[in-house]
Formats: sequence, C-alpha cells, structure tokens
Amino acid sequence: MYFELTAYSNHENSTGKSKGHPEYGKTASGAMTKEGVTIAADWHVLPEGTKVYIDGVGERVVQDKGGAIKNHKIDVYFKSEKEALEFGRKKNVRVRIID
Repeated sequence: MYFELTAYSNHENSTGKSKGHPEYGKTASGAMTKEGVTIAADWHVLPEGTKVYIDGVGERVVQDKGGAIKNHKIDVYFKSEKEALEFGRKKNVRVRIID
C-alpha cells in the first residue's frame, strides 16, 4: 500500500495539549508516545496495534489516530517538534503490514 506521511510531536502545536495536561503524550490506544514506535493512522485502514514497515522510516506500530488522519495517511511521531517539522510531508511512500 502507498501512503502520504506527515509527522507530529507532543508539542501543543501538534496535539493541542501542554505538558501539564493529564492526556499529554497519551495516544488514542492509551499507550504513551514513543519515538521509533508510534504512528497515527486511520483505524479503518490500519487498525490499532498493526505493525508496519514504512520505506525510509522503518518499523512502527499504529497506536494513535487523529482528526486529519484519514484513508491512506500516516502521522509519524517524533520526540521533538523540530524533527517533526524537518520530516515534512512525503507522498506515495510504500507501507507493508508485517504483523
């Protein structure tokens, strides 16, 4: 499958939650965000817990979802806002389900 990739962090510009918020860093699945692991996807396309290999990114797990993440879009989690912004937007990236 091919997806459009974007990136996010826990920064309130991405999530709308500041560090003091009780939901800060918590994904829709209940897991805490973790760089190198967490991605957000449309759970109708890639259900919660799906393990994928994203070309140029590596293995990740669907732990989150978001209002703008629909159909064939994936949001890759980065610990820093700077890294998320540098990642930018990537179109037509191959994604394979591995588990």
